[in-house]
Amino acid sequence: MRKKLLLLITGLMVIFVLAACGSKSQEDVVKDLEGKLDDLTSYKANAKMTLKMGSDSQVYDVEIWHKDPTFYRVNLKNAEKDQSQMILRNNEGVFVLTPALNKSFRFQSDWPQNSSQAYLYESLIKDIASDKEAKFTSTKDYYIFETKTRYQNNSMLPTQEIKLNKKDLSPAVVKVMDTDRNALVTVEFSNVKFNTNFDKDDFDMKKNMTRAQLGLPAMANGEKDQSFTVKYPTAEMDGAKLVGEKQVKIEDGKRVVLTYEGKKSFTLVQEKVQAKVASTSPTYVEGDLVDLGMTIGAVSDHSLTWSHEGVDYMIASKDLSREEMIEVAKSVQGEAVK
Repeated sequence: MRKKLLLLITGLMVIFVLAACGSKSQEDVVKDLEGKLDDLTSYKANAKMTLKMGSDSQVYDVEIWHKDPTFYRVNLKNAEKDQSQMILRNNEGVFVLTPALNKSFRFQSDWPQNSSQAYLYESLIKDIASDKEAKFTSTKDYYIFETKTRYQNNSMLPTQEIKLNKKDLSPAVVKVMDTDRNALVTVEFSNVKFNTNFDKDDFDMKKNMTRAQLGLPAMANGEKDQSFTVKYPTAEMDGAKLVGEKQVKIEDGKRVVLTYEGKKSFTLVQEKVQAKVASTSPTYVEGDLVDLGMTIGAVSDHSLTWSHEGVDYMIASKDLSREEMIEVAKSVQGEAVK
């Protein structure tokens, strides 16, 4: 009887030891992620990105390509509205392409190193590794981290939940949350492939623009209707009020100028022009590339420009900070109210 009891105790000890060996600590997982990143030469991934804006949601299909060290191609497409935008980085710089409008912009930017990017794997690892106060949990299939974000407007989106597949440490789901822990951005990954091969011209700006335009409807490049619905920001900037709305006729389109005055005054310009034949060289943009969720913009100390659904927008202000301009820009896509 005593012998059986000893065998039972020994067996239980072995089980406990094996169980302990099988569960990794937060430090172990972070170390594994950093090692994975060191060995990573490239990857391809698909994702569904859902943006909550007030009571509405917009869903984007995202295709992500990365080739170490600095080549990126991120294609964002809103299938419902048949619009797409591409962020491209190669040896020539950082580009934002809007194929339907024949527009290409070039930035002098260190994107994506300067901010969190919910759809870039290496950015998620950097967020995890750099946050010494990150929370960690482990389930049967996932490692889950809750970290601070590195967004330019991180006061609005301060935290994120990053769920990784235990099997290969690939990203599964990322939720970027506001101060009330509501998920305003959700990225659901699929078909993640590490260390993939790319063709020589996969990150070439002109080739990507041409390929993207091949699948566009015929109306996209020949549309002559410059009408659009004027949108008004819902974000309140220290009581700034709309004091002027002026419509200006321009040669190939329509422009509306909204003037807001108060403690923090600003001007919002909205403009729609007929798509032109693509230029052989992109337009150089002063400012840093900023992800507005529904589109990509360029922000400087006193202005923020972006395009959405065929309309060009610009905020100009000497009073608003970059973070405040970003907040106003995001709220313009809400309900059209004054």
